[in-house]
Amino acid sequence: MLNISTDALVYTQNRRARFIFELKEFVRFPSVSAQPQYKGDIQRCAAWLADHLKKIGMERVAVIPTSGHPVVYAEKCHAPRKPTVLIYGHYDVQPAEPRIEWRSPPFDPIILGDDLYGRGASDDKGQLFTHVKAFEALLRSGQELPVNIKCLFEGEEEIGSPNLPAFMIANRQILAADCAVISDTQIPSVSQPAITYALRGSISLELEISGQTRELHSGVLGGAIHNPLQALCEMIAQMHDQNGHIAIPGFYDRVRRWDAKERAYMRRVGPSDEKILQDAGAAMGWGERDYSLYERTTIRPAITVTTMHGGYQGGGVKAAIPTHGLVKLNFRLVPDQDPQEIDRLFRKYVEQITPTGMRTRIRTFASSRPVLISRDHPAVIAAAHAYRHGFGTAPVFLRNGGTIPVAGLIQEILHLPIVLMGFGLPDDGIHGPNEKFHLPNFFNGIETSIRFLTAIGQGQHTSLVRRDNSQHIRNTVMFRRP
Repeated sequence: MLNISTDALVYTQNRRARFIFELKEFVRFPSVSAQPQYKGDIQRCAAWLADHLKKIGMERVAVIPTSGHPVVYAEKCHAPRKPTVLIYGHYDVQPAEPRIEWRSPPFDPIILGDDLYGRGASDDKGQLFTHVKAFEALLRSGQELPVNIKCLFEGEEEIGSPNLPAFMIANRQILAADCAVISDTQIPSVSQPAITYALRGSISLELEISGQTRELHSGVLGGAIHNPLQALCEMIAQMHDQNGHIAIPGFYDRVRRWDAKERAYMRRVGPSDEKILQDAGAAMGWGERDYSLYERTTIRPAITVTTMHGGYQGGGVKAAIPTHGLVKLNFRLVPDQDPQEIDRLFRKYVEQITPTGMRTRIRTFASSRPVLISRDHPAVIAAAHAYRHGFGTAPVFLRNGGTIPVAGLIQEILHLPIVLMGFGLPDDGIHGPNEKFHLPNFFNGIETSIRFLTAIGQGQHTSLVRRDNSQHIRNTVMFRRP
């Protein structure tokens, strides 16, 4: 039996109203990393978060500048013989546009029923804050933390974490730990928690095509001069075959094949086609035959057109052949695909299918590797135990079609096992209007975090290989800027 302090759980129960008030304060910052006009708000949000961490008893709290937006760090490390857990989260949020589609102002959070509405409420401020409040409950209930804790909260996740790799490389020793926890995923429902054990990788790039040197009258020369926008559409049409397969030669060479046992497990625990369509608000699915929609979004790769434009964009009409067109594409990759290899294959294919007389240019903005986590890792087992008590039922293990760039970075740079402990719901509306966070999940998540840290610390549900933690616990912290 785990020795869970009931004082920490009672502390949380008695302070629910204050915890919600503080979460609303956190969500109120318009910390939009993608838009330069919010730079000051991002810095103020980072300062607020750092101040809050100090108030609850965390130590060595620092707001560390980067070439972009700052990183917030905090720790509480007083147990040399206990494991060290690195908690990751991000305080930046997606743009709120189009604001006209919000039922309430995106940065003036409100509560309707059991849900807190506001941009970033679920992605990722609410989920990050579950752990912060778990730390507070443990520290303020008169006991030492059951483990050593380090917090790494960044402000650039929503723009691909461009400065995080260099920061992590420069500060490997400070960030040393036994496992890492990321709470930036979803569970099927408030009554069914889940642990994510796989994420797709991604590549975000831009393809631009150019034709003639100036706009041409579509009546005088239409049908005689190839339209760059039409050429671009023709190229996009050649990205897939009639069966929904990606047509780039060599694209599937490294795609891992899963046996019947794994696919049967996915059918048993994963969402049905009907459920996915319902959540998406779509009438029918699309993609590779012989795979369910859940499989298509998790164990199969994808290419998505996210933006396309060119030519006249104003009101009315303009009878002109444009000089160029542009499309933004998002690739989702699966084990064991390498983003750099896929980037090369795409560029080679574009060269092959570019129509004569056209010129193309490709810009790659960001890429991340796919992530696969063992369901049998001791830290994952501890998380399953914590969910069972925090939510009242055992979690299922699910794959996620999304990408969390930092997960791959933690594996590659810090060489840490990862636990993906999500508390969001499928209808939270992340990245869209009317984003929300389900408050029962907030409090169940706090208890789950408390129980997870206790399980890791007591070692009764884990057998983490514990290195000499003297490298984790230092009297001074000197951050190195990359």
